[in-house]
Amino acid sequence: MSKKYEKLNETFNTDSKEVSIVHAEVESEIEKVEKISSSVDDIRKDYEYSRGNLYSIIEKGQEAINGILELAQESEMPRAYEVAGQLIKNVSDATEKLMDLQKKMKEVMEEKQQKGPTNVTNALFVGSTADLSKFLKSQLPEEDK
Repeated sequence: MSKKYEKLNETFNTDSKEVSIVHAEVESEIEKVEKISSSVDDIRKDYEYSRGNLYSIIEKGQEAINGILELAQESEMPRAYEVAGQLIKNVSDATEKLMDLQKKMKEVMEEKQQKGPTNVTNALFVGSTADLSKFLKSQLPEEDK
Protein backbone atom coordinates (compact mmCIF):
# COMPACT_ATOMS: atom_id res chain seq x y z
CA MET A 1 0.00 0.00 0.00
CA SER A 2 1.25 3.46 -0.70
CA LYS A 3 1.83 6.09 1.96
CA LYS A 4 -1.10 7.95 0.53
CA TYR A 5 -3.55 5.39 1.93
CA GLU A 6 -1.79 4.65 5.23
CA LYS A 7 -3.48 7.57 6.99
CA LEU A 8 -6.85 6.42 5.72
CA ASN A 9 -6.17 2.94 7.07
CA GLU A 10 -5.27 4.44 10.43
CA THR A 11 -8.35 6.68 10.42
CA PHE A 12 -10.78 3.90 9.58
CA ASN A 13 -8.88 1.35 11.66
CA THR A 14 -8.42 -1.08 8.76
CA ASP A 15 -5.63 -3.38 7.80
CA SER A 16 -4.06 -3.17 4.35
CA LYS A 17 -4.65 -6.93 3.96
CA GLU A 18 -8.40 -6.45 4.41
CA VAL A 19 -8.40 -3.72 1.78
CA SER A 20 -6.50 -6.00 -0.60
CA ILE A 21 -9.09 -8.78 -0.12
CA VAL A 22 -11.98 -6.40 -0.80
CA HIS A 23 -10.13 -5.00 -3.80
CA ALA A 24 -9.62 -8.54 -5.16
CA GLU A 25 -13.32 -9.34 -4.69
CA VAL A 26 -14.33 -6.16 -6.53
CA GLU A 27 -11.96 -7.00 -9.39
CA SER A 28 -13.41 -10.52 -9.68
CA GLU A 29 -16.93 -9.06 -9.90
CA ILE A 30 -15.77 -6.63 -12.59
CA GLU A 31 -14.28 -9.54 -14.55
CA LYS A 32 -17.60 -11.42 -14.34
CA VAL A 33 -19.48 -8.39 -15.70
CA GLU A 34 -16.93 -8.01 -18.51
CA LYS A 35 -17.28 -11.70 -19.43
CA ILE A 36 -21.06 -11.38 -19.61
CA SER A 37 -20.88 -8.26 -21.76
CA SER A 38 -18.29 -9.86 -24.05
CA SER A 39 -20.46 -12.96 -24.48
CA VAL A 40 -23.39 -10.74 -25.50
CA ASP A 41 -21.11 -8.98 -27.99
CA ASP A 42 -19.94 -12.36 -29.34
CA ILE A 43 -23.53 -13.52 -29.77
CA ARG A 44 -24.41 -10.34 -31.65
CA LYS A 45 -21.30 -10.62 -33.89
CA ASP A 46 -22.05 -14.27 -34.66
CA TYR A 47 -25.66 -13.39 -35.45
CA GLU A 48 -24.68 -10.60 -37.82
CA TYR A 49 -22.02 -12.77 -39.50
CA SER A 50 -24.46 -15.66 -40.00
CA ARG A 51 -27.13 -13.31 -41.24
CA GLY A 52 -24.76 -11.75 -43.75
CA ASN A 53 -23.69 -15.17 -45.02
CA LEU A 54 -27.29 -16.31 -45.44
CA TYR A 55 -28.14 -13.13 -47.36
CA SER A 56 -25.17 -13.74 -49.64
CA ILE A 57 -26.16 -17.37 -50.21
CA ILE A 58 -29.74 -16.38 -51.02
CA GLU A 59 -28.65 -13.66 -53.47
CA LYS A 60 -26.22 -15.97 -55.29
CA GLY A 61 -28.89 -18.68 -55.33
CA GLN A 62 -31.35 -16.29 -56.96
CA GLU A 63 -28.80 -15.45 -59.65
CA ALA A 64 -28.10 -19.16 -60.22
CA ILE A 65 -31.82 -19.92 -60.47
CA ASN A 66 -32.28 -17.24 -63.11
CA GLY A 67 -29.33 -18.61 -65.11
CA ILE A 68 -30.37 -22.28 -64.89
CA LEU A 69 -33.97 -21.47 -65.82
CA GLU A 70 -32.76 -19.66 -68.95
CA LEU A 71 -30.57 -22.64 -69.82
CA ALA A 72 -33.43 -25.07 -69.17
CA GLN A 73 -35.81 -23.12 -71.43
CA GLU A 74 -33.29 -22.88 -74.24
CA SER A 75 -32.15 -26.51 -74.14
CA GLU A 76 -35.46 -28.05 -73.02
CA MET A 77 -33.51 -30.77 -71.24
CA PRO A 78 -35.20 -32.49 -68.27
CA ARG A 79 -31.93 -32.57 -66.30
CA ALA A 80 -31.67 -28.77 -66.44
CA TYR A 81 -35.19 -28.47 -64.99
CA GLU A 82 -34.30 -31.00 -62.28
CA VAL A 83 -31.23 -28.96 -61.30
CA ALA A 84 -33.33 -25.78 -61.29
CA GLY A 85 -35.83 -27.44 -58.94
CA GLN A 86 -33.07 -28.54 -56.57
CA LEU A 87 -31.58 -25.07 -56.60
CA ILE A 88 -34.94 -23.50 -55.79
CA LYS A 89 -35.31 -25.91 -52.87
CA ASN A 90 -31.84 -25.02 -51.57
CA VAL A 91 -32.58 -21.30 -51.72
CA SER A 92 -35.88 -21.76 -49.91
CA ASP A 93 -34.05 -23.77 -47.21
CA ALA A 94 -31.60 -20.90 -46.81
CA THR A 95 -34.46 -18.43 -46.34
CA GLU A 96 -35.95 -20.73 -43.68
CA LYS A 97 -32.59 -20.81 -41.92
CA LEU A 98 -32.56 -17.02 -41.97
CA MET A 99 -35.95 -16.94 -40.26
CA ASP A 100 -34.84 -19.56 -37.71
CA LEU A 101 -31.75 -17.50 -36.97
CA GLN A 102 -33.93 -14.45 -36.34
CA LYS A 103 -36.21 -16.44 -34.03
CA LYS A 104 -33.27 -17.89 -32.06
CA MET A 105 -31.69 -14.47 -31.64
CA LYS A 106 -34.97 -13.09 -30.33
CA GLU A 107 -35.20 -15.98 -27.81
CA VAL A 108 -31.62 -15.40 -26.65
CA MET A 109 -32.24 -11.71 -26.11
CA GLU A 110 -35.46 -12.40 -24.19
CA GLU A 111 -33.59 -14.85 -21.93
CA LYS A 112 -30.99 -12.19 -21.19
CA GLN A 113 -33.68 -9.65 -20.26
CA GLN A 114 -35.64 -11.88 -17.86
CA LYS A 115 -34.43 -11.22 -14.36
CA GLY A 116 -36.82 -13.03 -12.08
CA PRO A 117 -40.31 -14.36 -11.64
CA THR A 118 -42.94 -12.30 -13.36
CA ASN A 119 -45.89 -13.72 -11.40
CA VAL A 120 -46.01 -14.26 -7.67
CA THR A 121 -48.66 -16.80 -6.74
CA ASN A 122 -47.97 -17.19 -3.03
CA ALA A 123 -48.57 -14.40 -0.54
CA LEU A 124 -46.86 -14.34 2.83
CA PHE A 125 -48.25 -12.56 5.87
CA VAL A 126 -45.61 -11.23 8.21
CA GLY A 127 -46.96 -10.32 11.61
CA SER A 128 -48.44 -11.70 14.77
CA THR A 129 -51.61 -13.75 15.04
CA ALA A 130 -53.33 -10.77 16.65
CA ASP A 131 -52.49 -8.64 13.59
CA LEU A 132 -53.82 -11.36 11.30
CA SER A 133 -57.03 -11.62 13.31
CA LYS A 134 -57.58 -7.84 13.14
CA PHE A 135 -56.94 -7.87 9.40
CA LEU A 136 -59.39 -10.72 8.79
CA LYS A 137 -62.08 -9.04 10.91
CA SER A 138 -61.62 -5.82 8.95
CA GLN A 139 -62.29 -7.72 5.73
CA LEU A 140 -65.66 -9.11 6.87
CA PRO A 141 -68.88 -7.34 5.86
CA GLU A 142 -70.48 -5.10 8.53
CA GLU A 143 -73.39 -7.46 9.37
CA ASP A 144 -71.04 -10.43 10.06
CA LYS A 145 -68.95 -8.55 12.66
